[in-house]
This record gives sequence, structure tokens and C-alpha cells, in this order.
Amino acid sequence: MVRRTGGMRRKSRHKFEKHYKRRGKISVSRFFQSFVVGDHVTLLAEPAYQKSMYKGRFHGKSGEISGKQGGCYKVTIKDGKTSKVLLLHPIHIQKLVTYG
Repeated sequence: MVRRTGGMRRKSRHKFEKHYKRRGKISVSRFFQSFVVGDHVTLLAEPAYQKSMYKGRFHGKSGEISGKQGGCYKVTIKDGKTSKVLLLHPIHIQKLVTYG
């Protein structure tokens, strides 16, 4: 059999790259942040922590918190015409600030 090439981090060298000023240890406050159902969030990956990380095609998308499962959150996003539910760790989620 031929071994399958490619995985979750394939061709993502520059997409998941950290800014040089943000390198180093992971922020504890971002690791343990909490959200409530209905919060609008954006997906920004923490490349140093690969558990419960999304595929690269969803990087920078925004969505809404639809629930919690264990230590992770269910985020509903629109991908074209379909809505998808992603199970994400809070370190990969950033709260979207809305004005008005």
C-alpha cells in the first residue's frame, strides 16, 4: 500500500505562522477564556497547540457559539451556502467586538 500524504497541517507553513512578537509561551488567559451561547467569534489558530484545531480553510472565518462540549466550544460558521459546526478549543477562538 502507498502511504497517504498530507494531513491537518499540510501546506500551512505561512498560514498558521505566528507574528514574531507573539512567539513564546501560550497565554494562560486565552487558554481558559469562556464564552456564552450566542457570542460572535472569529477563528484565529494558535499554532503551538494542535489539539482541537480546525482545517486551514476556516482560518479567519467568523461564526457564533452554539454550545459547549467538554472543554471545547461548538462554533457554527457559514461555508458557502451550508452552515457547519466546528468543535474548537478556546485558544483558537477570539471574541468578535461589535459596535452599536
